[in-house]
Amino acid sequence: MQFFTNINIKPLQPSITYHDKLLLIGSCFTEHIGNYLEDVKFRTLQNPHGILFDPISVCNSLTSYIENKQYKSDDLFYLNEAWHSWQHHSRFSGIDKEQVVANINESQNRAHDFLKKADWLFITLGSSFVYKLADNIQPVANCHKAPAQTFVKHLSTIEETTLALESSINQLFKFNPTIKVMFTISPVRHLRDGVVDNNRSKARLIEAVHHLVDKFENVHYFPAYELVIDVLRDYRFFDIDLAHPNYSATQFVLEKFAESSCDEETRTLMDEIRKLVIARNHKPFNPTSQQHQQFLSTQLQKALKLQQQYPYLNFEKEINFFKGK
Repeated sequence: MQFFTNINIKPLQPSITYHDKLLLIGSCFTEHIGNYLEDVKFRTLQNPHGILFDPISVCNSLTSYIENKQYKSDDLFYLNEAWHSWQHHSRFSGIDKEQVVANINESQNRAHDFLKKADWLFITLGSSFVYKLADNIQPVANCHKAPAQTFVKHLSTIEETTLALESSINQLFKFNPTIKVMFTISPVRHLRDGVVDNNRSKARLIEAVHHLVDKFENVHYFPAYELVIDVLRDYRFFDIDLAHPNYSATQFVLEKFAESSCDEETRTLMDEIRKLVIARNHKPFNPTSQQHQQFLSTQLQKALKLQQQYPYLNFEKEINFFKGK
């Protein structure tokens, strides 16, 4: 008896390998993918603006990386005893205005340099809803807990989203002609918008993204949203808020991602590295025991062997740990 609807995910061509540099931007689900790849030592850069949900914010951030926009203190505003940027996540906010600007521009420089040589750009879109400042209709990436009357909420049309994304993709391919793009739609349900409007929002994103996939050879789609909503389709795969996929659901999606996006050689190496990382995080009952010292010695030899086999990967943290440094 079959309990799951199967999705046929075509193997990605070309597949993702350890030689690739991967920039990931977008919603919180972007960071699930990014952390998964980073943990097994892919070369990644995640969300240089912080978490972004809507396509307009994603496009604006991408343009700023391409142009290497430098922010000024005038771009910040003061609220609740801290300085913020309307274009950035609150992780950039702070009480020192000049330090906030410095941190933002440091991230900008790093993103510009990374994107120029990146092999893949991952974009995870979360919502079609855009918030704009009521006084000048400027789109904002984060509301920073400002009063609701500060903003106008707008559900972007398919045409608006498609136009914004297509313009950004064209700009990106001029900046980095060899880069490939992978879109995903976040399976996180934005229930504060209501179930009906959440579904309208996701549907518009899906339609806009598939327009790009059909139009551009180097643009791809991974069905993270469909894997959770249509394959798992059960509240036991969500956290207590009934909106965020839980650990089991997230791991299921990530395993499907690796199966479809990486070749067998890469997946084998991922498994070896994951075992080494787990060993590094192991908490011994008796750190001074002979058994634990033998464990450290065995893991050190594995780390040294992997470092020799794959000199372009960095196992310094594991080697130093197993040496007791």
